Amino acid sequence: MGGLIVLDIQMNLTHPMPMTPNRFEELIPPIHPLHAQKGETLPHLVAIMQRLLGPGGCPWDREQSFRTLRPYVLEEAHEVAEAIDRGDLQALCEELGDLLLQIVFQAELARKEGAFAIDDVIAAISQKLIKRHPHVFGSEFYANSKEVLEAWERRKSKEKGILSGVPQAMPALLRAWRISEKAARLGFDWCSQQEVRSKIDEELAELDEASKQNNKELMEKELGDLIFAIVNWARWAEIDPESALRQAISRFSKRVERVEQKAKEQGMDLTSLSPSELDALWGKAKAEE
Repeated sequence: MGGLIVLDIQMNLTHPMPMTPNRFEELIPPIHPLHAQKGETLPHLVAIMQRLLGPGGCPWDREQSFRTLRPYVLEEAHEVAEAIDRGDLQALCEELGDLLLQIVFQAELARKEGAFAIDDVIAAISQKLIKRHPHVFGSEFYANSKEVLEAWERRKSKEKGILSGVPQAMPALLRAWRISEKAARLGFDWCSQQEVRSKIDEELAELDEASKQNNKELMEKELGDLIFAIVNWARWAEIDPESALRQAISRFSKRVERVEQKAKEQGMDLTSLSPSELDALWGKAKAEE
């Protein structure tokens, strides 16, 4: 039945017709129990996207390009990360769907340009996974996940270089962590976490010296070195620096909101409070965490 629905959608690409709410319901694929799901419903989404981009489809969708969709890809990826941070699996299911839509959307745009389509995307990643897992699909053997990762990086370095696969557009903190992680697997690393901690002190001292000179260019350079050293310390401690910073920002934001609320309840204007009065409100807000 599912195949007939997909065929019906594809026929409507060339012979679009008005659809009633009941017909729209038919476009939603059946959901099987988790153990029986094999990804067979993906053609439904592809066919819906083709319908949206086809004659009589959505004017907004048909105006989009790879570049105009770029912000939405990033937005949906961040929303997936946010759902993970909250531990909200229901939201994660929805956000993964939104991200999958962006993948299918881009693939259909590429199809129109004669470049590739969704099957090419899936075939490429399938080939890559099989090639990079010879311990599963071949005869190689690794004793643990550390050996697996080291072998993975060796293969990738031969194919593209040590730092391949880390996008320039990735958030800087996350990119720093991934680059240091990749470099460490090939031996570019400190011998202990304490050595990294000492490097932080060294970089902080250099930042202080640049600050004394009031040299903005040098200060920026030393600040970057300090942050990179902190990221490396976080890697040794097995702490995700991006997640740690997000949590710190969240705590700070909530405290500011509580301070604002307390000031409002007491009839105070935050902009007119003295530093000591602000500190007192801040202490109360922090104590409530």
